[in-house]
Formats: sequence, structure tokens, C-alpha cells
Amino acid sequence: MEILGYIGALLIGLILGLTGGGGSILTVPILVYILNFSPITATAYSLFIVGTTSAFGATQNYLKGFVDIKKGFLFAIPSFTAVYLTRRFFVPKLPDTIFSFSGFTISKEAFLMVLFAVIMLFAATSMLKKKKTDDFTPTDKEESKLLFVAQTFGIGILIGFVGAGGGFLIIPSLVFFAKLPMRKAVATSLFIIALNSLIGFAGDIQTLEIDWLFLLGFSSLSVIGIFIGIYLNKFLNEAQLKKGFGYFVLLMAIFILSKEFLKL
Repeated sequence: MEILGYIGALLIGLILGLTGGGGSILTVPILVYILNFSPITATAYSLFIVGTTSAFGATQNYLKGFVDIKKGFLFAIPSFTAVYLTRRFFVPKLPDTIFSFSGFTISKEAFLMVLFAVIMLFAATSMLKKKKTDDFTPTDKEESKLLFVAQTFGIGILIGFVGAGGGFLIIPSLVFFAKLPMRKAVATSLFIIALNSLIGFAGDIQTLEIDWLFLLGFSSLSVIGIFIGIYLNKFLNEAQLKKGFGYFVLLMAIFILSKEFLKL
């Protein structure tokens, strides 16, 4: 099972390199169901793995001139603040039993995994949805700064709870609110994901005992995977690949939900 877990690490990076996103959503299921980490530890480790891998992707895109650093920081500040606060204070304070009524109980770990599966459903829907040419056209309407900050803060809280990158939430916000073209939005999102994830993980360092040997080894394989994926991307149809991965994420979400509900 441990060998399968490390193969999964390569797969995470490989998918990120091939599709530009989505691979991070595999991290928590691999850590929980294959390597038997608790959901709390898995979401923490996922932030480090996702953050490290995204940082390599963001650096490559920055060298190509695709990352808008100014708007990236403008989005990232309320977002990574929320991720840090969520990991440092909210997640450790969650009660062991989230809900209990007439013998029906939802534990903290089950709650986090179900929430993660719901996020996966949204991600799969986003990847499988046929987008019209004007789906990502920036709006002319001026949105208030308060709304922008509130939305990015909310996204940060969500990322903090589930330990995923949240690119499928960040990219539309960069397009509609920050008025970035799609290609720059995708590149800038990797920069934001790296900041969100690594700063969020800093909150976990203060509350969890970290197995650095495992984490650095797993992350290194994921980084190798992203470079393999970037190379193979030249030879594969990206649209078909994203569609196939979308169906895979959908099946994974259904698997997690069924597994968690069977425990109830």
C-alpha cells in the first residue's frame, strides 16, 4: 500500500503537469485511504504537497511572463489569511462530534471527508461542463472591494478546511473580479495556491507533529511528476484529458461519500 501511495504522489504531479490543475484533489484521498493518515493530518500534508508543487508551476509560468504578481497578491492576502486562521484555530477547535441526534452521529473526521467530497463534485462539474466562448468574459460591472475581499476570504476558509488547492474557485474569481485573461488567470492561480497552501500549512506546524521525512519524500515525487506531466503535455489532447480526469474525480467523490456514509 505504501508503494501505491508513492505512485500516487507521482500521479498527483503528473496530472497537475498535464492539465494545469486538478491533481491536488487526489492528495487527501491518497493520504487517507491508501496511506491511512487521519483526515486532519491528510489535509495538513496536502497543503504542503499542493503548495510545493504549485510553487514550481508558478515559477515556470512567471519566467514566461504569465503571472500577474500584483493582482495575485491582492487576491492572496485575504485568502491566505483565511487559510492560516482556519488551520491554526478553526480546525483544531472542531469538536470530535459535529452532530448527534437519535443515535445518528457525524464525527469531525467524517465531516471533513464529506466536505472534501462535495468540493470534488463541484470540481468535477466544473471540468466536465461545456463552456461557451463567453463564459469567462470579464464583467463590465464594477464589483465592490468589500465583496471581493469577502469572496476571497470565504474561498480561503474552504481551502483551509479541505486542504485542496481550490484552483477551480480561484480562476473564475481572477477572471471576473481581477479582470485577468484566462491564460494569466490560470498561471496566477498557481502562485496564489502556493501562497495559500504553504501559509496555511504554517498554521498546522504549530498544532500537529509533522513527519518531515515522509512529507519531503512524497512532495519530491510529486514535483518530479509535474515535470513529467509538462513534458507529456506536448503530445496529448488537453481537452480530452481534462474530461477524462473530470469523470475520475466524479467517481472518487462518489466513492468517498459512499465510504463515509457507510460508516455512519
